[in-house]
Amino acid sequence: MAKTGSFTKRSLITKANSRIVWSTGIAAFVVIFSAVACNTLIGQATYQNRVIAEKKKALSTLQSDLNARDTLVSSYKSFVNTPQNVLGGNPDGSGPQDGDNAKIILDALPSKYDFPALATSLEKLITDQGLKIVSIGGTDDEVAQSANQSSVTPAPVAIPFQVEVGGSYDGIKALVDVFERSIRPIDVQKVEITGSDGSMNAIIIAQTYYQPEKSLNIKSEVVK
Repeated sequence: MAKTGSFTKRSLITKANSRIVWSTGIAAFVVIFSAVACNTLIGQATYQNRVIAEKKKALSTLQSDLNARDTLVSSYKSFVNTPQNVLGGNPDGSGPQDGDNAKIILDALPSKYDFPALATSLEKLITDQGLKIVSIGGTDDEVAQSANQSSVTPAPVAIPFQVEVGGSYDGIKALVDVFERSIRPIDVQKVEITGSDGSMNAIIIAQTYYQPEKSLNIKSEVVK
């Protein structure tokens, strides 16, 4: 009977130990799982908060841009719809000083490199002064400039040119004045004059400019 009682006690102790081990294991699993789950949830919540903050920031920037757009549109309409342009000409006319202000600004600083168009403009300015065109020269850099058609931070690009004309001194002087007062900025660097007062030749070395279009740097951002 003593042995049977001892065996029974050991069985009970073994079962109790097994229950304790299982209970401890389950408790440890629950604690570890809860810690991992909480850490994951905290990480997700932190990430979502960062996403929400970036979205709010983007929304604020968009709203600011929309307000700036509306202001720009209003200013543009006021600038263009004037009874007289910035040169004192008729916005609806076709004379040398006519045209709306937007056209005048575009003519002043083109956004594309176009040397043949520049040569045509120079030819008209020269003939309007009653001068004879001997030559219009320069380097047609169309190929090299084709890669410079837009920029996030555009800046004026110089276009060197040279004209040789023949005529009177007054006509040559008037041409230089026209260059300096031209809508399109022309920087006269050197003037060489030869001949007599009635029949003179002049070589004018100068440069004008164009400015590439401004490109918008629109990008997407990954929130980490």
